[in-house]
Amino acid sequence: MKAALIGAGSRGFYAYGSYALQYPHEIEFIAVAEPDKEKREKFAEAHGIPENMRFEDWPDLLDQERVCEALLICSPDRDHYKPVMRAIEKGYSILLEKPMSPSPIETLAIAEAAKKHDTLLSVCHVMRYAPFYQSLKEVIDRKVIGDIVSVQWNENVGYFHQAHSFVRGNWRNSKESSPMILQKSCHDMDMLAWLIGTECKSVSSYGSLTYFKEENAPEGSTHRCLDGCKVEKECPYSAAKWYLHDRDVWPANVVSASPSIESRLKAIQEGPYGRCVYRCDNDVVDHQVVNLLFDGDVTVSFTMTAFTKETYRNFKIMGTKGEITGHDADNELIIKHFTGKKEVIHPPTVNGGHMGADTSIMQDFINRVRTKDKGTLTSARVSSQSHLIAFAAEESRLSGATIELKKYIEELEKAKENA
Repeated sequence: MKAALIGAGSRGFYAYGSYALQYPHEIEFIAVAEPDKEKREKFAEAHGIPENMRFEDWPDLLDQERVCEALLICSPDRDHYKPVMRAIEKGYSILLEKPMSPSPIETLAIAEAAKKHDTLLSVCHVMRYAPFYQSLKEVIDRKVIGDIVSVQWNENVGYFHQAHSFVRGNWRNSKESSPMILQKSCHDMDMLAWLIGTECKSVSSYGSLTYFKEENAPEGSTHRCLDGCKVEKECPYSAAKWYLHDRDVWPANVVSASPSIESRLKAIQEGPYGRCVYRCDNDVVDHQVVNLLFDGDVTVSFTMTAFTKETYRNFKIMGTKGEITGHDADNELIIKHFTGKKEVIHPPTVNGGHMGADTSIMQDFINRVRTKDKGTLTSARVSSQSHLIAFAAEESRLSGATIELKKYIEELEKAKENA
């Protein structure tokens, strides 16, 4: 399959581009659009893309006649809408990085356009493709624990992932990217809707940016880690500790395209990743809770927090005949039946990011393009619905009101028609 990429950053290069390097008999990238010259050239050289197919911006690629079968859009959140709408018109099969858009009206418009043009548009809600969550879904659908009544779900972001991505990094500021609940936790809203399998009725939420702000900066700290900070050596967020090495691994490979010490040093001396985590322009929350009510009186309590040592999701799903507890980093599901029986499941594993989900979604997308199957698990229509839960949660967090989802969507539809 021939493919083009818009956005050769971390996800485009390492999550999806790397698949083509491992499985060149399945997919070949023949074009790339990326404004950062170093990233563009790195991707193009890795994939043998000729000079005339290396584009500085996405219109340079999409203004042409369709150059291949498939297009992967991995540009920043606020740069999804225009290229995806153009790509739908051009007839591409599309793999779109989440979130679809930081605008609920644009999200609805994308879903509507994909339906109108009968486009294969698969949104990267990759967790649905992870073997761990596939196994969980299979257990729930078999009614092993009866009907779901309530769910406790935690997204443990991890202290350093928060600092890297949501304090210093690309998703630190909701005005430049999107709110935390959408950017990070739309995965969770999507999985909850998928696992429960009924419509969400209402949403309420609380959360704030509590810790990563200037008033909490330690005495003796400076605006940059390498500007003579007196507490850098013991600080868990020290840029020198996390980025100043020559290994081509996350998160250091996000800081600079080149893994050389010289390049990394320059990046943390001059770029965003060398800033003190207490003195950035971040505004997204570092903790948030969301309460959800689904049809059938199913209740969900969701917590997202930066303040954990490790990065993982854990949960308890409580049904009429038993409960399931899970810890995805441990790859373990424990089923406790009310009869006294206990089962422990360790689902099969797949290599690749997000517990193998990045690999699985690429396999699925390639197969659907090849067979002209438009029935993707994470279609624009399906994904837009879980996006709207996240949008409603943010609305609730800001307003303090409980959001009735049906009414909220009706108001958005009216606004879209009047736009």
